[in-house]
Amino acid sequence: MKQILILIFAICLFSNCSKDDSNNDVNIRLSNVTDMDFENIIVNTTNYGNLKSNQVSEYKNFNKAYRYAYVELNIGEETYIIQPIDYVGETPLTNGNYTYQLDLVSYNEGFLDLTITLIEE
Repeated sequence: MKQILILIFAICLFSNCSKDDSNNDVNIRLSNVTDMDFENIIVNTTNYGNLKSNQVSEYKNFNKAYRYAYVELNIGEETYIIQPIDYVGETPLTNGNYTYQLDLVSYNEGFLDLTITLIEE
């Protein structure tokens, strides 16, 4: 029994079973490429605060992130949300610096929609 436990421990040690994802170094900043100021920005559960027109935020560290994310922000009295349905088939971002470029798309009816584009740095 002792030999089996040692074998399991050795397998885990060499195959990285005990890998600690808290050491991920995925840093994401936001870029507001619109002519409007964004307020109360939340990305997933991370608060970015406010971001003025055509400005870039500071980086925030994430344990796991994808090429798109949940984003909620205010422009004046209006709330805009990007709500991912799921991340099925998506691969988590690898360690590095990234920018979520946030933009607004206008439709014929005057309706605005928030968009997100990943920029790898």
